[in-house]
Amino acid sequence: MKMILAAAVLTLGAALAPAQAAGCLKGAAVGGVGGHFLGHHGLMGAAAGCAVGHHEAAKHARQAAAAQPAGGTAPATGTSSAPE
Repeated sequence: MKMILAAAVLTLGAALAPAQAAGCLKGAAVGGVGGHFLGHHGLMGAAAGCAVGHHEAAKHARQAAAAQPAGGTAPATGTSSAPE
């Protein structure tokens, strides 16, 4: 029972800081379940899953930022600044 309560508190705490928790919640859920079934180490699994999930989310964010065009903004379409 203490383990479930501790996992719930950690998950809730991670949910309160969404800017820092990118990928952490999904990783913690998967790691917690895996750790629970592999020797009743749910908290250690959740912590490791959170770290891996955050790492993967940061890696995907870097790749997405690299795929963005370097120019910044695209020219507006449908407007004309020439006099008629």
